[in-house]
Parts: sequence; structure tokens; C-alpha cells
Amino acid sequence: MSFSPLECLPKIYSALFLISISLCAVNLSAQTKKNSAVQKKNQTTAKNQTKTVEPKKKVEPKSEKNAKQKSAETKKSAEEKKRADSRRAEEETKQRAAQEARRQAALAEQRRRAQLAREAQARRIAFERGLRTETIENIEDDDTDGEDLEVRRAAVNALGNHAGTVVVLEPQTGKILSIVNQDWAIRKSFKPCSTIKLVTGVAGLNEDMISEDGNIRSQRFPLNLDDALAFSNNTYFQAVGRKLGNTKMVQYAQMLGLGSPTGINAKNETGGRLPFNNNNSRIYSHGDDFEVTPLQLGVLVSAISNGGRIVIPQIPRSRIERANFRGAMRYQLKLPGDSLQGVIPGMIGATAYGTARRGVDSSLGVAGKTGSCIGNGSWVGLFASVAPIENPKYAVIVITRGQAERGKYAAAIAGKIYQSLKNRMIDGADKTLAKIPLELRPQTKVNAKVSAQLDTDEDEDSADNDIIKPQPKEVAATQSAPKTNPKKDLKQAELFPTVVVKVKKSGEPTRPRIVQNK
Repeated sequence: MSFSPLECLPKIYSALFLISISLCAVNLSAQTKKNSAVQKKNQTTAKNQTKTVEPKKKVEPKSEKNAKQKSAETKKSAEEKKRADSRRAEEETKQRAAQEARRQAALAEQRRRAQLAREAQARRIAFERGLRTETIENIEDDDTDGEDLEVRRAAVNALGNHAGTVVVLEPQTGKILSIVNQDWAIRKSFKPCSTIKLVTGVAGLNEDMISEDGNIRSQRFPLNLDDALAFSNNTYFQAVGRKLGNTKMVQYAQMLGLGSPTGINAKNETGGRLPFNNNNSRIYSHGDDFEVTPLQLGVLVSAISNGGRIVIPQIPRSRIERANFRGAMRYQLKLPGDSLQGVIPGMIGATAYGTARRGVDSSLGVAGKTGSCIGNGSWVGLFASVAPIENPKYAVIVITRGQAERGKYAAAIAGKIYQSLKNRMIDGADKTLAKIPLELRPQTKVNAKVSAQLDTDEDEDSADNDIIKPQPKEVAATQSAPKTNPKKDLKQAELFPTVVVKVKKSGEPTRPRIVQNK
């Protein structure tokens, strides 16, 4: 059977339509399944998100978000600043507390030091008061029998409120005119300080270690002996002492009456002490390890001025002794006169322009040596002198103790005594000033300032603002001084002739100051 194309078209269209519908159905079914699978998947995802993820925040506008962020930052910054301020305040509180603690500690230390200073001052005042009280009590107990009451009155008035002792004697005979505070003068000994330079000077001259012009031999030194004594230059005498040595120093000290009792007719006289085996150079300048009595210093300066006689101090107790007093001496020094007189210009210089110039009238012909140092727990001021030097009538020795005492003040006490005895010192009514022989006048080379600059050790005599300083440890004496018997050594002599230093006339040869031992 055959069909024409036109006849077949409807059938073809119908078949195509059916086929389209089938395909649509198939696609619809597939899409449905796909949508079902997607929906199921979305549900599963939603469940999971519900369990693990918080719901999304509501989206805010950007400007509001920035404002809140800025507000949060400002708040955070404020909190941090507050915490910083709090920490700073705590730190400042701690610092103030520490500062207050330090201030309180400093105040406590200041109060402690002030208390210690007050206690020390109280001890010093008590010590000073004790020294002064002891001096007054001792003076009240002095035995004045045989003393020259005019001289004693002058000495007591000159001593005034100082704690100390005064000895006045005749350098030609040893006759005691007055001893104020006899306990200290006879039974106690003191560090001689710079008065020991007289011994060093005499020894240096006699051993030819000091030349005729007062210079140290084999050593260049700007000072001569006169200025070294006048200004109490320690370096000069230490240089001489080192050449001299301990053994010779001790020998000359013994020769000049130190280290043994003088033989005075009084009980319990002490002999002092010598620095045996002590090689410290200060023994030649400061008197370290020495101890002397005012009586011994009186004998020393008397020997220098009376031609080398070591007199025995004697108190004429009874009327008969006073009427028949002829003096006594232990021995005559076997030293050339120039070795002794060589230190006199320096002693004159001390009163004319040196360490004693402010307290002594040099026109009275006073020759002396000051001393200032620490001894026995306090300052010691000394002055050993004779006057008038061309015809010695008085030897005045002053020793004082106390915080403010110095040699220049001891010299001022002696100066007052000499002023009180001025009329008795002058020979003849028309004489008003003592005449110093030309050969005994000091030959000055420098002044006090230059001397102080040249002194490598402390010049204790001339210091105006002295303070207590620790002293070097003294070397203990391993030997003892030879024992002497004052009564055995006492030799009654004829009345000593007056020693007068003659002034050379113009044209006469000048005798050298140093005579060497042969």
C-alpha cells in the first residue's frame, strides 16, 4: 500500500507531538528529581548551619559602624590611659614613700650625728672642765714656802683660766722662783712637741751636720737653722735627724737633762721618757715617743743660755736656805759654746717674727721655742724660754692642755709674766729695752708663708685652724734610761757667775757659729 507525502504529514506531526510530550515529561521528571535532590541538600546544609553557625548579624550602615568602632577605640584608649595614670600614680606614691623614707633616714642619721656631736662636745667640755678643775685644786695644794710671791702672783694671773702649769727659775743658779701647779710640773710628764727641735739643733750643730750659716750639710734646703727654729719647720729637723740617728739623738737628750729626774728637792719627781730604738723621723721634729717635764725644759733652756751648766732646780724652803742659796749643778756640758748658742738666734726669731711673735714682747730680749701637738688625749701647748738673753735672769716654762691650746697661747702666757717682771729684768733706770748682741740676731732668709710651703709635714705650731688628728703609733721603748741618783749627783757649787754674752766690737774677727768636735 502506498501513501502520498501529503497523506503522511498529519501522522508525522502527530508522532512528533507525542514524542515532544514524552520528552517534556521526561525532562519534567528529571527536573523534579533534581529539584528534590537540591532541596534535600539545602535542608541538610541548613541543619548543619543551624547547629554550628550563629545567625548572621544584621548588616548595619557603614557610617554607624565606623562611629561605633571609633567609640570603642576611644573607650579602649581611655581605659588604657586610666590604667597608665593609675600605674603612674602608684609609682609616684612609691617614689614619694621611698623619698620620705630616705628623708626620714637622713633626718634620723642627722639626729644621730648631732647627738653624737653633742655627746662628744659634752665629753670635751667635761674633759676641759676636769682639766681646769684639776689645775685649780692642784694650785690650791701647792706648797709656796720659799717661792717669790711676786713672781707666783704674776704666773697665776697670766695662767688665768688655762689648764696648765708654769715654772719660773733662775737659769744661772737653778733657783726656783715659783711653780704653779706643782703636781703637773714635778710628777707628770708631757710630750715635748716642737720644743724637741732645740735638742735636734744642738746635736746637729755639734755633729757638724749643720754648717756655720745654718744650712744642712750635703743637702740644699731653702731654710737655715734660724728660720727653721723661728717658724718651727718640721722638714728641716727631720732631715737633720735622719742624718743624726736615734742613738745620738737620745745621747744628746740625756746630755741636756731629759730622760731622768732633775734632782729638785721635792717628792715623787718623774724622769719622763726617751724614744729608745725609735727610728720615726717625727722624734726629731714633733717629739714623738718623748715625755718631758717643765722642770726638764727649764734645765734645757738654762743650759743653752748659761754656758752649758746643767743646773739642779732647788726650792729654798727655809729662811736660812733663802739667805745662803748658792745654787747647784749636776755637771758642765762638754760642748763648744757655739753649739749651744747656735740655736739662740732661732729662739729670738720665734719671738721676733716667728711662732711666738703675737704673745711676747721681743724687745725684752726673750728667746724661746713653742710647741703644739696632740698628747695624752688633748692638745698640748708649750713654750720654753729665757730672758733677757744677753744676761739671762728668768727661765719661764709654760705647758697647757686643752682642745684650744697651742704653743702660741702658751707663749702669750709667758709674755704676760715677762711684762709683769719687766722692771726687774731691766738693768739701770735709764734702760727700757733689752739689747741683743749682734752675733745672736737671727739671719732670716724666708718668711712664714714660704716656710709652710717648704714643710712637707704638718707645721703644728703655726697652724691657725688646727684639728685633732690621729697620731702615728709610737714605738715602745725596749730599753730604759740609765738610773741616776739626784742626791749623789748634787754638787754644791759656788755662786754661779753671771754669764754675759759680749758684743763684738767693729773690726774684731767674727767667731764661727760651729766648733767641730775633735
